[in-house]
Amino acid sequence: MKPFESFLSPQLDEFIAYRENLGYETKRRRVHLLAFDRYLKDKGADWSSFEPSFFLRMRTELRKGPGHTNQILMSARVFFQFLLRLGYVEENPLQDVPLLKENVSIPFLFSREQTDQLLAAICKRIRRKEDLFLTDLGIYLALLLLARCGMRISEPLGLMKQHYRRDDRTLYIEKTKFKKDRLIPVPKAVITEIHNYLCVRRHLKPDDRNPYLLAGKKDQPLSQYQVRSTFHRAVEDLGLKQQRRMAGNMIFSSPVPHSLRHSFAINTLRNIIEQKGSAQDALPVLATYLGHSTYICSSVYLKIADAKSRKNLYDFTIWQEWKI
Repeated sequence: MKPFESFLSPQLDEFIAYRENLGYETKRRRVHLLAFDRYLKDKGADWSSFEPSFFLRMRTELRKGPGHTNQILMSARVFFQFLLRLGYVEENPLQDVPLLKENVSIPFLFSREQTDQLLAAICKRIRRKEDLFLTDLGIYLALLLLARCGMRISEPLGLMKQHYRRDDRTLYIEKTKFKKDRLIPVPKAVITEIHNYLCVRRHLKPDDRNPYLLAGKKDQPLSQYQVRSTFHRAVEDLGLKQQRRMAGNMIFSSPVPHSLRHSFAINTLRNIIEQKGSAQDALPVLATYLGHSTYICSSVYLKIADAKSRKNLYDFTIWQEWKI
């Protein structure tokens, strides 16, 4: 783990230890503060440097994207609030420093039909050689869980055998992004796919002791690289490959495995609306299912109504550029 090196390194270590003792995940916060620490070291900063003007210059000179810069500023602001409570400083110099205006990120979305086509394309890529079949089947299952249960890519790969409960059709997901555990119901069709995979695994590897639900090599799970590679090849097979592009203040993302999670959320909300339900009322339930810290995190999925709306917006921006 890279150490802090500026004159504030003792206080930064103290802050990280304090957050860990409270039970917070500190990996991302530490990354932001390491960037802040490098800036302090490069500028030869000391306690007298901490004026609002110093942080306004830092905001400009970090030369990172608005989102990344804002994360560094916000982490530094929380850190100085900690210093204020301990009496190291008399006021928080970042309290009035405004954040940069961020671009609007528009994720790639698969329609329900495209999701079905993608899974079919991945299924066709399963190789029939005995030494490859089980791995490919596991990769297909990982992407199926992203598409049908809205999981993050790390979640199916971290599942242990005991996390699968066939009788009550649930999966238990431990210590995810927000250090939260959750038990989620799984569609019957997905449970059938998991059961079939385990039957094949027992047949091909009767002495297998790998503890992970989706087995990789040497008692390890499948790797994210394997899953991502298969996903991108299937996207190309369907002609859905699209480069990330920027139009005005909007960033249109290219398709990535996490797009399946976004698409699951959007398509779920659309199904609710089509059945005359309230998407707003469904958000707290969806947040719990997806493992968000609050339902406000899930509300970002309301930016785009569906895959068709996203495509129309994307096509419109291209037409506008061409017209100009």
